[in-house]
Amino acid sequence: MAGNKDLLLGLIREGRHISRGQRVQLTLLLCGPAIMAQLASVLLEFIDASMVGSLGAAASASIGLVSTTTWIFNGFCIALGQGFSVQLAHRVGAGDFFGARSILRQGMLVVIAFSLILALAGVAIAEPLPRWLGGEASIRPDASAYFLIYAAFLPFMQIGLYGSTMLECSGEMLVPSVLYIVMCVLDVIFNFLLIFPTREVSAFGIEFTMPGAGMGVMGAALGTGIAEVIAGILMMWVLLFRNKNLRIVGEKGSFVPTRECMAKAFDVTGPMWVQNLVMRGAYVASTLIVAPLGAVAIAANSFAIIAESFCYMPGYGMGDAATTLVGQSLGAGRKDLARSFSRITLGLGVGMMSSLAVLMYFFAPQIMALLSVDPDVVALGARCLRLEAFAEAGYAASIVAYAACVGAGDTKIPTVLNFVSVWIVRIGLALLLTPKYGLMGYWIAMFVELNVRGLLMVLRISGTKWLKTKLTEQEI
Repeated sequence: MAGNKDLLLGLIREGRHISRGQRVQLTLLLCGPAIMAQLASVLLEFIDASMVGSLGAAASASIGLVSTTTWIFNGFCIALGQGFSVQLAHRVGAGDFFGARSILRQGMLVVIAFSLILALAGVAIAEPLPRWLGGEASIRPDASAYFLIYAAFLPFMQIGLYGSTMLECSGEMLVPSVLYIVMCVLDVIFNFLLIFPTREVSAFGIEFTMPGAGMGVMGAALGTGIAEVIAGILMMWVLLFRNKNLRIVGEKGSFVPTRECMAKAFDVTGPMWVQNLVMRGAYVASTLIVAPLGAVAIAANSFAIIAESFCYMPGYGMGDAATTLVGQSLGAGRKDLARSFSRITLGLGVGMMSSLAVLMYFFAPQIMALLSVDPDVVALGARCLRLEAFAEAGYAASIVAYAACVGAGDTKIPTVLNFVSVWIVRIGLALLLTPKYGLMGYWIAMFVELNVRGLLMVLRISGTKWLKTKLTEQEI
């Protein structure tokens, strides 16, 4: 399988003919490991969330309250790495592996310095953040503690993300996916030991004492952080010492970023940072809209979002493939092939997410029951999921089409389109509907917006202007 993938990627770099069947095969080979990693992530996130959910609605709400802010910080880390990984994909597509390794070295220094600054900022705002977000006084201490621990581990998360995106854009999907699965498994193990107190457990008719730290919400944050440390170190070890195309051991080269590299990186990253503020800022605004509805609504909203991620798996896996294939095709100077891969990944992503949406609709109550023992939370969350099942096709289109644009270095116009969709459509409708219909009002607004966003992004990649960027340096 790996050899076949490398052979097909070689056809792109060598300018040779690649049939439609081979394009579909290559797309599936690349997205397969990423989808499996997403599946493991979702399943283990379910287990993780159910552990916290067993502590009650207040514990779940404390994490849900700051989750949108963690998404903002995550988004900054992801966007910075993409500024360098897209350049690397173009170099790999052109067969310039020495240049790819040069990009890798230059990006390392930047992302490490940035993550340390971001971690300090997170630590500084941890105490007042829940109050700023309008959380109830009863859940603020746990929410602050959770965010503080999250922020302290940010540099390790950034290192892992950087290593993962670099490997993926070089065409290596399996290793980062396996390591991500390992991280998720470790997360659940550490959380199991840190969240709950020492207790008597019965399994297969055998009773024994299970040790535990009894840290509650803080244990959930610490368990995730330790898992990120291990995964981040392993990811960088594979990237720098083991990968045949990107390892830099024994090779001389500067880690100081050049002006050209930084300019190209921030031409991609800058709009993505703006988009991060646009998208995640809207999520924070959504938290402010939902927070006054009470702990049950906050918990139902948080768990429903986690449950909906059951449908995200193929979308984000296909998005990873789209970024890699479009980037390498453009690096090889094959823009028609880049357009073809954008359409193939879009069609497959929409089809897969739509299929999972059908299952989510029929099994919504059962899925929510895995996450919470509170019947009110389960009932409200199930209603939200059944509505959102009809927006998954549009959401898939927005995920994959945007990822294709990132592969081309086209991030400015998509950011504008996302701003219009999220702030005008979603937040505008939510302000009108939530006071009247409660949490369902907010999810109705989200349902409309996801379909609008998908349509806008499909229209963007239906033309050719998105392929004309500073990174491609060629006219169509």
